[in-house]
Amino acid sequence: MQRLILETERLGLRKIVSADAPFILELVNDPDWLKNIGDRGVRTLDDAAEFIAEGPLASYSRHGYGLWLAELRDDHTPVGMCGVLKRSNLRYPDLGYALLPAFRGAGYAIEACRGVLEYARTDLGIETAMAIVAPANAKSIKLLEKLSFGGAGTVLMPGQSEEVLLFQRTLVQNQAQDQANE
Repeated sequence: MQRLILETERLGLRKIVSADAPFILELVNDPDWLKNIGDRGVRTLDDAAEFIAEGPLASYSRHGYGLWLAELRDDHTPVGMCGVLKRSNLRYPDLGYALLPAFRGAGYAIEACRGVLEYARTDLGIETAMAIVAPANAKSIKLLEKLSFGGAGTVLMPGQSEEVLLFQRTLVQNQAQDQANE
């Protein structure tokens, strides 16, 4: 059993490990992931293991944080991932999240994001967070607004041809706002 980074009411978040390759393969090939996040070229379990090594594992080593696997606390079923990323072209770390279709609409995304933002503020000392989202991804935009993120313009991510929306929030000042929104 992996040590948890953080827990919420219904979820545990832990580091993603190579044994999670089957789950990652499924998640990054979900049609909504492909449409809203992009094709990462992950087609096999070996590709998924490489994605884990070059993405989450490299981020943990380099920054001390990254995307974490979100699983149900009661039976450890993986539901998605959520965490903090450090991208070279963004001024502040950014919030990232994705859930498998079967777990959407049950409040897991906002629960995981709230937990990650609180952890980022208290344990990682992150004072400001960003988030990027495809302009057509109305559900993620709505979620970011519920999390007190405000629009901060658009940005062209490296290797991409279309700009994405950029959101930002100050974590310290918005703590009281988060409690009011619960």
